[in-house]
Amino acid sequence: PLMADNKILPYLDIPLQHASQRILKLMKRPADAENTLKRIQHWRSQCPEITIRSTFIVGFPGETDTEFEQLLDFLSEAQLDRVGCFAYSPVQGATANDLPDHVPQQLREERRARFMEHQQAISANKLRNKVGSMQTVLLDAVDNEDAVGRSSADAPEIDGVVHVSGAKGLRAGEFAQVRVTDSDEYDLFATAT
Repeated sequence: PLMADNKILPYLDIPLQHASQRILKLMKRPADAENTLKRIQHWRSQCPEITIRSTFIVGFPGETDTEFEQLLDFLSEAQLDRVGCFAYSPVQGATANDLPDHVPQQLREERRARFMEHQQAISANKLRNKVGSMQTVLLDAVDNEDAVGRSSADAPEIDGVVHVSGAKGLRAGEFAQVRVTDSDEYDLFATAT
């Protein structure tokens, strides 16, 4: 509700990590993907402008092809705005090192690439839906008539950026009103108004 009332930034970063209940339990994480999807739907009904970001791990010891596909299905249903993904790698002293059925490194990397390709299509579609909209952008850098900034959906050094043309007279650190004219998989392109 505070996000819907513009009292705090409508951006949530939730480390969901996986969609398989079995893998989440092995990771010692809460394991209820169905409830998570309902929660996401509820948040979006309260605040349609909300940006939801998460990070996932693929190739965790014991992850099956079916569980990986379950994760891709979860992404399709959740339609998260911003997503990162890591291929599992052993960490010294971690209990996961002792789990059976480690996924081969090449397969872990293939799954990470497939995951990111899947999410890239979701991201491109979500950003394409912003074309034509007005956005408030915090400018990070201005060079003559071009600028780079961030909307409320863009965490610094993590998410995409907004490339702004027609920024003459604007300065870094200022907010600018822009009209989105184009998009790609991660970034928006806009004109200062």
